[in-house]
Amino acid sequence: MKEEVDKSVLKKINLKKLNYKFKDKPLVVGGIAMEYYGLRKTGEDIDLILSERDHKELIKKYKKKEDTWKKENKTKYKQKPEFVDLYGDKGVLIYEFEMWNKIGYDYDFLSQGAIEEKEVLIISIDKLLIMKALAMNKEKYLNDAKLIVKRILKEIY
Repeated sequence: MKEEVDKSVLKKINLKKLNYKFKDKPLVVGGIAMEYYGLRKTGEDIDLILSERDHKELIKKYKKKEDTWKKENKTKYKQKPEFVDLYGDKGVLIYEFEMWNKIGYDYDFLSQGAIEEKEVLIISIDKLLIMKALAMNKEKYLNDAKLIVKRILKEIY
């Protein structure tokens, strides 16, 4: 039995706000993907993995010489871009968007099997499980992994 998805959550993603034309559809991961699959409500931010070329172009668009790569992300909504480097995973953070070159794995790997929507790709549930499993030392991600496994088992049986 195939579970339904909740496409209404996609209304929260307003890419026009970025004033940038993506060459490749951004890959939605994190809370929006969790809500899309009907697993839990999303938080306030929108996590995206970008293709290498889009990520580089957004850095060019937003990064000024004086901007530095921070080692942590503590702020929520950002009116001015921030740049975060977490162990080589580089994020361009502006407004509610957190746009990464990778989160452990890159766009090419994580976008395999993604669901294509009008403006974005939604990470496949199995790739989402991999991401959550790799971060399950944090309780939030462990709980997310459990929700995904429960959903997968329900689909299988």
